[in-house]
Amino acid sequence: MKAVYTHGHHESVLRSHRWRTAGNSAAYLLPHLRPEAVLLDVGSGPGTITADLAARVASVTATEVSEEALELARAEAAARGAGNVGFAVADVHALPFPGGSYDVVHAHQVLQHVGDPVQALREMRRVARPGGVVAARDSDYAAFAWYPRVPALDTWMELYQKVARGNGGEPDAGRRLLSWARAAGFTDVTATSSTWCFATPEDRAWWGGMWADRILRSAMAEQALATGAAAAEDLRRISDGWRAWAGSDDGWMSILHGEIVCRA
Repeated sequence: MKAVYTHGHHESVLRSHRWRTAGNSAAYLLPHLRPEAVLLDVGSGPGTITADLAARVASVTATEVSEEALELARAEAAARGAGNVGFAVADVHALPFPGGSYDVVHAHQVLQHVGDPVQALREMRRVARPGGVVAARDSDYAAFAWYPRVPALDTWMELYQKVARGNGGEPDAGRRLLSWARAAGFTDVTATSSTWCFATPEDRAWWGGMWADRILRSAMAEQALATGAAAAEDLRRISDGWRAWAGSDDGWMSILHGEIVCRA
C-alpha cells in the first residue's frame, strides 16, 4: 500500500519541523558520526536536522519524495552556507543509489508514514556500507502523556490515529522500530527512547498554539474533513482544547520517541 503523508507542509507543520535540531531530535545518533562520514538523510523535511548533521560529517545527501518538498531543505542548506549537502528525489522503498554508498543512513519521523517500513529499512541497509550505521527515530502517539486531561485532546488523539492509519501509516511506530529492524534482517540493533517535554509557559504556548492552528489548516485537517472522520466543529473544539491546555499553569506534555541504531 502506498501511504499518504498525513501532515503535509502547511506553515503550522513547518513551524514544528523547523524547531527540530540534531541535538533535540538525533542525539542518539551523534556519537556514531565521524568527520569523514558520508551520510544519507531520508525524508529531510525542511532540512534543519540535515544541515546540523552536515556540520558534523564530510557530506550529506538529502532526499524527499518530491522536488517541492526537497526545495525546503535546499533553501535551509543555502541559508546556512552548507555546501556539502546534495539533494535527490527518492522513495525510501526503492532508493536510487548503489549498494554500500553511505557510512550512515538516517531517517527522522519517516517510518511511521511509509507503506512498508520493513522494506524501507531493507533499502536503508542496502545502501549502507558494511559496518555502517542505519538509524531511525519515530514518535509513538499512543504513548504521549499530558496533564491536565483536556477531553478535546483525547479526541485529537483518536482522530490522529484514525487519519494516520487511514493514510497507510503507523502512528505508534516508536515501539515497533526494533521489530521492524529485525524483520529487515538486522542482527545488531541498539534500541532506545527519548522524549520531548513541553512544560514551561513558553513551550506550552508554542506547542499548543502550533497544534491549535495545525488541526484547522494542515493536510491532516483536510483529510479528516474529506473522509468524514471529523466535522469542522470537531476540529474547532480540538483547537480550543489545545489552547486551553497551553494556557494551564499546570500544563505538561511528554512526547515519546523510539530510536534504533543498526549495524549494516
